[in-house]
Amino acid sequence: MKYWLLKSEPNVWSIDQQEKAGSKGVAWDGVRNYQAAKNLKSMKKGDLCFFYHSNIGKEIVGIIEVIEESFLDKTDKDKRFVAVQVKFKEKLKKSISLEEIKKIKFLSHLSLIKQSRLSVMPIDSKSWKILYKMGSI
Repeated sequence: MKYWLLKSEPNVWSIDQQEKAGSKGVAWDGVRNYQAAKNLKSMKKGDLCFFYHSNIGKEIVGIIEVIEESFLDKTDKDKRFVAVQVKFKEKLKKSISLEEIKKIKFLSHLSLIKQSRLSVMPIDSKSWKILYKMGSI
């Protein structure tokens, strides 16, 4: 299993909307950055993703699970980009702000800090455990 972070503006798609989508989940679509799209293509069924509210909030708020591997993104007329199907897993007890993450030296390598505009990024297992623990307090 691999770990990821997916960003969404909460006024466009929020963790609450993801939860309401239920067990069938929703397509994580609309990704038009080639590096982010490559990350989507690397996702496997059962992989876990932090759900990050970008722009408004700038915080990790929950966890979602990949339930269907990459398929053609129906919102892409040119048929170059993919989507994955994801479902809600849990909300964190405590959201983790970008400011908190930046204060932890061990996490300074994360794409969330180094490539702040990237919307789909991998998270190594040690960083995942640290962040999950921060959100479970």
